[in-house]
Amino acid sequence: MADKIQDAVYAQRYVYNCHYHLIWCTKYRNQVFTTEDLASEMKELILKAASRNDIRIEKLEVMPDHVHAMISFRPSKSISEVVKALKGNTGYAFLRKHPEIREQECWGGHLWSSSYYIGTVGNMSKYTVGRYINDQIYNAKKAGKPYPSTH
Repeated sequence: MADKIQDAVYAQRYVYNCHYHLIWCTKYRNQVFTTEDLASEMKELILKAASRNDIRIEKLEVMPDHVHAMISFRPSKSISEVVKALKGNTGYAFLRKHPEIREQECWGGHLWSSSYYIGTVGNMSKYTVGRYINDQIYNAKKAGKPYPSTH
C-alpha cells in the first residue's frame, strides 16, 4: 500500500476510519462530578475501560452531569457493546469508591442513565467535534456554571 489514509486504523484484514461522538448522562442528570478530582477519577476509569476493550478515546470530557467522548473502535464491535463497556464497570467502580455519592445522588444505586447519544463523525467534521468537546468547559464557565476542569 503506497499511501496510507490519514486517521485510518490498519488491522490485519481490514482498514477502518470510523469515529463516533458519544454522550451519556448521570442518572436524573445529578451533578456528580463537581470537583476536578472527581472528574479526573472518572476520566481515568473510562480510559482504563477503553483500553481493556480495545476502544480508542480520541477526545474526552467529563462534565458534572454527563460525559462527551469522541471514540473509535474496530467494526466487528457493536455500538451497544462499546457503550456497555464504557458505562458498565466505570459506574460500579466509581460508586463503590464513593458510597456517599451513591447515597446522596444515586438513589437507585446506578450512576449512569440507561440512555445515550451516539453519532458518526465524518472526516470533514472530526475537527469540529473535537473543538466542540474541548470548548465544553470554556462555554460552561462563560455561562456561569460550576464546572471542574482547568481548561
